[in-house]
Amino acid sequence: MKNNSNMICDVETGVCGVAGEDEMEVIDFNQSPKMINLYYVTDPICSHCWAIEPVLRRFVEQYGHYFNFRTVMGGLLEKWHDGPIDPANGIYKPADVAGHWREVGEFSRMPIDGTLMIDNPVQSSYPPSRVFKVIQKNHNDAIAYEYLRRAREALYVFNLNISDKSVMIEIVNELGLDGEAIVNEAEQPTGQQLLNEDFGLARSLGVRGFPSIVMINEENKVVKIAGGRSLDYYVDGLKQVLNRKELQPKQQPSLTSLLEKEKLLFSKEIEVMYDVEKSDINNFIEKELSPDRYQVKEFLGEFYFTTNDLGSRPRIL
Repeated sequence: MKNNSNMICDVETGVCGVAGEDEMEVIDFNQSPKMINLYYVTDPICSHCWAIEPVLRRFVEQYGHYFNFRTVMGGLLEKWHDGPIDPANGIYKPADVAGHWREVGEFSRMPIDGTLMIDNPVQSSYPPSRVFKVIQKNHNDAIAYEYLRRAREALYVFNLNISDKSVMIEIVNELGLDGEAIVNEAEQPTGQQLLNEDFGLARSLGVRGFPSIVMINEENKVVKIAGGRSLDYYVDGLKQVLNRKELQPKQQPSLTSLLEKEKLLFSKEIEVMYDVEKSDINNFIEKELSPDRYQVKEFLGEFYFTTNDLGSRPRIL
Protein backbone atom coordinates (compact mmCIF):
# COMPACT_ATOMS: atom_id res chain seq x y z
CA MET A 1 0.00 0.00 0.00
CA LYS A 2 1.26 3.44 -0.86
CA ASN A 3 2.07 5.75 2.03
CA ASN A 4 -1.07 7.85 2.12
CA SER A 5 -2.32 9.50 5.28
CA ASN A 6 -5.49 10.65 3.55
CA MET A 7 -7.42 7.47 4.41
CA ILE A 8 -10.91 7.00 5.76
CA CYS A 9 -13.20 4.15 6.82
CA ASP A 10 -16.76 4.59 5.60
CA VAL A 11 -19.21 4.13 8.49
CA GLU A 12 -21.99 3.00 6.14
CA THR A 13 -20.12 0.55 3.88
CA GLY A 14 -17.40 -0.55 6.30
CA VAL A 15 -14.83 -0.14 3.49
CA CYS A 16 -11.61 1.74 4.17
CA GLY A 17 -9.85 3.67 1.43
CA VAL A 18 -8.59 7.01 0.23
CA ALA A 19 -10.68 9.98 1.23
CA GLY A 20 -12.20 12.13 -1.46
CA GLU A 21 -10.86 15.41 -2.77
CA ASP A 22 -12.88 17.48 -0.31
CA GLU A 23 -10.75 17.17 2.81
CA MET A 24 -12.69 19.82 4.70
CA GLU A 25 -16.48 20.04 4.83
CA VAL A 26 -18.32 22.93 6.47
CA ILE A 27 -21.73 22.09 7.98
CA ASP A 28 -24.10 24.67 9.42
CA PHE A 29 -26.09 22.97 12.16
CA ASN A 30 -28.10 26.16 12.60
CA GLN A 31 -30.13 25.19 9.57
CA SER A 32 -32.11 22.64 11.59
CA PRO A 33 -35.79 23.53 12.08
CA LYS A 34 -36.34 25.93 14.94
CA MET A 35 -38.54 24.78 17.79
CA ILE A 36 -40.66 26.98 19.99
CA ASN A 37 -42.01 26.64 23.50
CA LEU A 38 -45.78 26.53 23.86
CA TYR A 39 -47.25 27.14 27.31
CA TYR A 40 -50.83 26.12 27.96
CA VAL A 41 -52.01 27.95 31.09
CA THR A 42 -55.05 26.29 32.59
CA ASP A 43 -56.77 25.05 35.75
CA PRO A 44 -58.55 21.78 36.62
CA ILE A 45 -61.90 23.53 37.22
CA CYS A 46 -61.72 25.91 34.24
CA SER A 47 -64.90 25.18 32.25
CA HIS A 48 -63.69 27.05 29.17
CA CYS A 49 -60.57 24.86 29.20
CA TRP A 50 -62.85 21.81 29.05
CA ALA A 51 -64.66 23.47 26.16
CA ILE A 52 -61.50 23.85 24.03
CA GLU A 53 -60.42 20.21 24.45
CA PRO A 54 -61.57 19.23 20.92
CA VAL A 55 -59.61 21.98 19.14
CA LEU A 56 -56.57 21.84 21.41
CA ARG A 57 -56.24 18.07 20.96
CA ARG A 58 -56.25 18.35 17.17
CA PHE A 59 -53.80 21.27 17.26
CA VAL A 60 -51.32 19.29 19.37
CA GLU A 61 -51.80 16.07 17.41
CA GLN A 62 -51.20 17.68 14.02
CA TYR A 63 -48.79 20.50 14.82
CA GLY A 64 -47.08 19.33 18.01
CA HIS A 65 -43.85 18.55 16.12
CA TYR A 66 -43.30 22.31 15.81
CA PHE A 67 -43.27 23.06 19.53
CA ASN A 68 -42.41 21.87 23.02
CA PHE A 69 -45.74 21.63 24.85
CA ARG A 70 -45.85 22.51 28.54
CA THR A 71 -48.92 22.72 30.73
CA VAL A 72 -48.92 25.43 33.42
CA MET A 73 -51.31 25.60 36.36
CA GLY A 74 -52.84 29.06 36.78
CA GLY A 75 -54.60 28.91 40.15
CA LEU A 76 -58.23 29.73 39.40
CA LEU A 77 -59.67 29.26 42.91
CA GLU A 78 -57.68 29.26 46.12
CA LYS A 79 -60.81 29.30 48.28
CA TRP A 80 -64.30 30.72 48.45
CA HIS A 81 -64.85 33.93 50.39
CA ASP A 82 -67.57 36.50 50.97
CA GLY A 83 -66.61 38.74 48.04
CA PRO A 84 -67.18 38.13 44.31
CA ILE A 85 -65.09 35.40 42.66
CA ASP A 86 -66.06 36.09 39.05
CA PRO A 87 -68.55 38.97 38.96
CA ALA A 88 -68.43 39.16 35.15
CA ASN A 89 -70.12 35.77 35.05
CA GLY A 90 -72.29 36.42 38.11
CA ILE A 91 -70.30 34.04 40.36
CA TYR A 92 -70.25 34.99 44.03
CA LYS A 93 -70.70 31.58 45.65
CA PRO A 94 -70.27 27.92 44.61
CA ALA A 95 -73.91 27.43 43.58
CA ASP A 96 -73.55 30.24 41.02
CA VAL A 97 -71.03 28.10 39.13
CA ALA A 98 -73.55 25.40 38.22
CA GLY A 99 -75.56 27.54 35.80
CA HIS A 100 -72.46 29.06 34.21
CA TRP A 101 -70.90 25.63 33.68
CA ARG A 102 -74.11 24.31 32.15
CA GLU A 103 -74.17 27.22 29.68
CA VAL A 104 -70.54 26.65 28.71
CA GLY A 105 -71.27 22.96 28.16
CA GLU A 106 -74.31 23.61 26.01
CA PHE A 107 -72.54 26.21 23.87
CA SER A 108 -69.39 24.14 23.33
CA ARG A 109 -71.14 20.74 23.19
CA MET A 110 -68.67 19.51 25.81
CA PRO A 111 -71.43 18.98 28.39
CA ILE A 112 -71.11 19.73 32.08
CA ASP A 113 -73.46 18.52 34.82
CA GLY A 114 -72.48 21.16 37.40
CA THR A 115 -74.89 20.20 40.18
CA LEU A 116 -71.90 19.13 42.26
CA MET A 117 -71.23 22.81 42.90
CA ILE A 118 -74.60 23.02 44.66
CA ASP A 119 -74.48 19.74 46.60
CA ASN A 120 -70.76 19.15 47.28
CA PRO A 121 -68.78 22.05 45.82
CA VAL A 122 -65.08 22.04 45.02
CA GLN A 123 -63.65 24.35 47.66
CA SER A 124 -60.33 24.98 45.92
CA SER A 125 -58.63 24.09 42.63
CA TYR A 126 -55.25 24.07 44.36
CA PRO A 127 -55.30 20.44 45.63
CA PRO A 128 -55.75 18.83 42.17
CA SER A 129 -53.32 21.39 40.73
CA ARG A 130 -50.67 20.34 43.25
CA VAL A 131 -51.21 16.70 42.34
CA PHE A 132 -50.72 17.64 38.69
CA LYS A 133 -47.41 19.33 39.54
CA VAL A 134 -46.11 16.34 41.52
CA ILE A 135 -46.93 13.98 38.65
CA GLN A 136 -45.30 16.37 36.20
CA LYS A 137 -42.15 16.54 38.36
CA ASN A 138 -41.87 12.84 39.13
CA HIS A 139 -42.94 11.55 35.71
CA ASN A 140 -43.58 13.81 32.72
CA ASP A 141 -45.94 16.37 31.25
CA ALA A 142 -47.79 13.78 29.17
CA ILE A 143 -48.99 11.65 32.09
CA ALA A 144 -49.72 14.78 34.14
CA TYR A 145 -51.88 16.01 31.27
CA GLU A 146 -53.67 12.65 31.24
CA TYR A 147 -54.38 13.12 34.95
CA LEU A 148 -55.81 16.56 34.16
CA ARG A 149 -58.14 15.10 31.55
CA ARG A 150 -59.33 12.33 33.88
CA ALA A 151 -59.92 14.85 36.66
CA ARG A 152 -62.06 16.98 34.36
CA GLU A 153 -64.09 13.97 33.28
CA ALA A 154 -64.64 13.08 36.93
CA LEU A 155 -65.77 16.63 37.71
CA TYR A 156 -67.82 17.62 34.67
CA VAL A 157 -69.27 14.31 33.54
CA PHE A 158 -69.38 12.10 36.62
CA ASN A 159 -70.04 14.92 39.11
CA LEU A 160 -67.24 14.06 41.53
CA ASN A 161 -65.39 16.45 43.82
CA ILE A 162 -61.82 16.43 42.46
CA SER A 163 -60.49 18.36 45.45
CA ASP A 164 -61.43 15.43 47.71
CA LYS A 165 -58.38 13.39 48.69
CA SER A 166 -59.95 9.99 48.06
CA VAL A 167 -61.11 11.05 44.58
CA MET A 168 -57.66 12.37 43.68
CA ILE A 169 -56.04 9.15 44.88
CA GLU A 170 -58.33 7.01 42.74
CA ILE A 171 -57.76 9.13 39.64
CA VAL A 172 -54.00 8.77 40.05
CA ASN A 173 -54.32 5.03 40.73
CA GLU A 174 -56.17 4.60 37.45
CA LEU A 175 -53.13 6.03 35.67
CA GLY A 176 -51.10 3.12 37.03
CA LEU A 177 -49.33 5.31 39.60
CA ASP A 178 -49.28 5.24 43.41
CA GLY A 179 -52.16 7.57 44.16
CA GLU A 180 -51.74 7.73 47.91
CA ALA A 181 -48.01 8.49 47.70
CA ILE A 182 -48.47 11.19 45.06
CA VAL A 183 -51.40 12.90 46.80
CA ASN A 184 -49.55 12.80 50.13
CA GLU A 185 -46.51 14.38 48.49
CA ALA A 186 -48.72 17.04 46.95
CA GLU A 187 -49.97 17.97 50.44
CA GLN A 188 -46.42 18.72 51.62
CA PRO A 189 -44.97 22.26 51.40
CA THR A 190 -43.03 21.24 48.29
CA GLY A 191 -46.34 20.66 46.49
CA GLN A 192 -47.36 24.28 46.99
CA GLN A 193 -43.85 25.43 46.08
CA LEU A 194 -44.17 23.67 42.72
CA LEU A 195 -47.54 25.32 42.21
CA ASN A 196 -46.16 28.73 43.14
CA GLU A 197 -43.50 28.31 40.45
CA ASP A 198 -46.26 27.88 37.88
CA PHE A 199 -48.10 30.93 39.21
CA GLY A 200 -44.90 32.95 38.79
CA LEU A 201 -44.40 31.63 35.28
CA ALA A 202 -47.99 32.49 34.31
CA ARG A 203 -47.50 36.04 35.58
CA SER A 204 -44.23 36.42 33.68
CA LEU A 205 -46.05 35.31 30.53
CA GLY A 206 -48.63 38.04 31.07
CA VAL A 207 -51.51 35.59 31.49
CA ARG A 208 -54.64 37.00 33.09
CA GLY A 209 -57.20 34.32 32.35
CA PHE A 210 -57.71 30.73 31.27
CA PRO A 211 -57.34 29.12 28.87
CA SER A 212 -54.30 30.92 27.50
CA ILE A 213 -51.80 29.72 24.92
CA VAL A 214 -48.41 31.44 24.84
CA MET A 215 -45.91 30.60 22.08
CA ILE A 216 -42.31 31.85 22.29
CA ASN A 217 -39.58 31.35 19.70
CA GLU A 218 -35.79 31.43 20.09
CA GLU A 219 -35.70 35.18 19.42
CA ASN A 220 -38.25 35.71 22.21
CA LYS A 221 -41.00 36.65 19.79
CA VAL A 222 -44.25 35.93 21.62
CA VAL A 223 -47.73 35.10 20.39
CA LYS A 224 -50.32 35.02 23.19
CA ILE A 225 -53.84 33.74 22.58
CA ALA A 226 -56.41 34.15 25.35
CA GLY A 227 -59.67 32.23 25.43
CA GLY A 228 -61.04 29.49 23.23
CA ARG A 229 -60.36 29.89 19.51
CA SER A 230 -60.73 27.97 16.28
CA LEU A 231 -58.05 25.61 15.00
CA ASP A 232 -57.13 28.05 12.22
CA TYR A 233 -56.55 30.78 14.79
CA TYR A 234 -53.99 28.67 16.68
CA VAL A 235 -52.32 27.60 13.43
CA ASP A 236 -52.05 31.22 12.30
CA GLY A 237 -50.44 32.11 15.63
CA LEU A 238 -47.96 29.28 15.19
CA LYS A 239 -47.09 30.52 11.69
CA GLN A 240 -46.41 33.99 13.08
CA VAL A 241 -44.09 32.84 15.82
CA LEU A 242 -42.26 30.51 13.41
CA ASN A 243 -42.20 33.20 10.72
CA ARG A 244 -43.54 30.76 8.13
CA LYS A 245 -46.26 31.06 5.56
CA GLU A 246 -47.03 27.35 5.46
CA LEU A 247 -46.86 24.47 7.93
CA GLN A 248 -47.01 20.73 7.31
CA PRO A 249 -49.56 19.11 9.65
CA LYS A 250 -49.25 15.46 10.55
CA GLN A 251 -52.00 13.07 9.59
CA GLN A 252 -54.63 12.66 12.28
CA PRO A 253 -54.33 9.42 14.25
CA SER A 254 -56.84 6.70 13.49
CA LEU A 255 -59.97 6.84 15.61
CA THR A 256 -59.15 3.39 16.97
CA SER A 257 -55.77 4.52 18.31
CA LEU A 258 -57.16 7.83 19.56
CA LEU A 259 -59.95 6.16 21.54
CA GLU A 260 -57.53 3.60 22.96
CA LYS A 261 -55.37 6.48 24.16
CA GLU A 262 -58.11 8.77 25.46
CA LYS A 263 -60.57 6.10 26.70
CA LEU A 264 -63.49 8.55 26.46
CA LEU A 265 -64.34 10.97 23.66
CA PHE A 266 -67.38 13.12 23.13
CA SER A 267 -68.97 13.37 19.70
CA LYS A 268 -67.76 16.98 19.39
CA GLU A 269 -64.16 15.86 19.91
CA ILE A 270 -64.40 13.31 17.12
CA GLU A 271 -66.17 15.76 14.80
CA VAL A 272 -63.42 18.36 15.25
CA MET A 273 -60.56 15.88 14.93
CA TYR A 274 -61.81 14.35 11.66
CA ASP A 275 -63.90 17.14 10.11
CA VAL A 276 -67.11 15.13 10.50
CA GLU A 277 -70.53 16.72 10.53
CA LYS A 278 -72.68 16.04 13.58
CA SER A 279 -75.29 14.36 11.38
CA ASP A 280 -72.66 11.95 10.00
CA ILE A 281 -71.04 10.93 13.29
CA ASN A 282 -72.81 7.56 13.61
CA ASN A 283 -71.84 6.49 10.09
CA PHE A 284 -68.27 7.60 10.72
CA ILE A 285 -68.05 5.66 13.99
CA GLU A 286 -69.46 2.50 12.42
CA LYS A 287 -66.93 2.74 9.60
CA GLU A 288 -63.90 3.46 11.79
CA LEU A 289 -64.52 1.29 14.87
CA SER A 290 -65.25 -2.38 15.32
CA PRO A 291 -68.52 -2.85 17.28
CA ASP A 292 -66.75 -4.89 19.96
CA ARG A 293 -64.22 -2.11 20.63
CA TYR A 294 -66.48 0.64 21.96
CA GLN A 295 -69.69 1.65 23.69
CA VAL A 296 -71.79 4.72 23.03
CA LYS A 297 -73.69 6.55 25.76
CA GLU A 298 -75.59 9.81 26.06
CA PHE A 299 -75.00 12.61 28.54
CA LEU A 300 -77.07 15.81 28.60
CA GLY A 301 -78.05 15.35 24.97
CA GLU A 302 -74.53 14.62 23.72
CA PHE A 303 -73.08 11.25 22.75
CA TYR A 304 -69.78 10.03 24.11
CA PHE A 305 -67.80 6.97 23.14
CA THR A 306 -65.69 4.80 25.40
CA THR A 307 -63.59 1.70 25.21
CA ASN A 308 -65.41 -1.40 26.42
CA ASP A 309 -63.42 -1.60 29.64
CA LEU A 310 -64.91 1.73 30.72
CA GLY A 311 -68.46 1.69 29.39
CA SER A 312 -70.80 4.18 31.04
CA ARG A 313 -69.54 3.76 34.60
CA PRO A 314 -67.76 6.58 36.38
CA ARG A 315 -64.04 6.13 36.56
CA ILE A 316 -64.22 6.66 40.32
CA LEU A 317 -66.50 4.25 42.18
